Amino acid sequence: MNQDWEDRVAAAWAAFARDEYPPERAAEFRALIDELVAELPDDSPLTPFERACAFDSTGHSDRAVPLYREALARGLDGYRARRTRIQLASSLRNTGQPEEGVKLLTPELDAPGDELDDAVRACLALCLSSLGRDREGLSLVLGALAPHLPRYQRSMANYARALVDPEA
Repeated sequence: MNQDWEDRVAAAWAAFARDEYPPERAAEFRALIDELVAELPDDSPLTPFERACAFDSTGHSDRAVPLYREALARGLDGYRARRTRIQLASSLRNTGQPEEGVKLLTPELDAPGDELDDAVRACLALCLSSLGRDREGLSLVLGALAPHLPRYQRSMANYARALVDPEA
């Protein structure tokens, strides 16, 4: 889509982030997103993606899951596809399907790195915790946190590895 459309979508999400759409106005926000995606071609993967995000962000993970899947099936790629996998995994966890979230995000650990790496690890850690695999989840979170610390990066990275590999 063109930059004007991208800017209007970004403005809608910025307004949502500023709490201009509190819970009692959630339907109004989803309607705004629906208006924006109505401008897209019928087969655009952005349509189900943006609608899924709107449902997810307004407390309807159950309605977001099929839309995230549709966005990926329509060929959503790049940065938004990675966001979709993270958000889908979170929604799967919220709807009682954390094992699917683990399957979805585990390959992302080996994907080329970007600013979403920590979000991948955090969401995967939550899915693992929901499955009773807390040590693995804590290992991921500590590993993600370590590079951001002003000191103790190496120690924390080592502790993270030792949680899942006592020989490390």
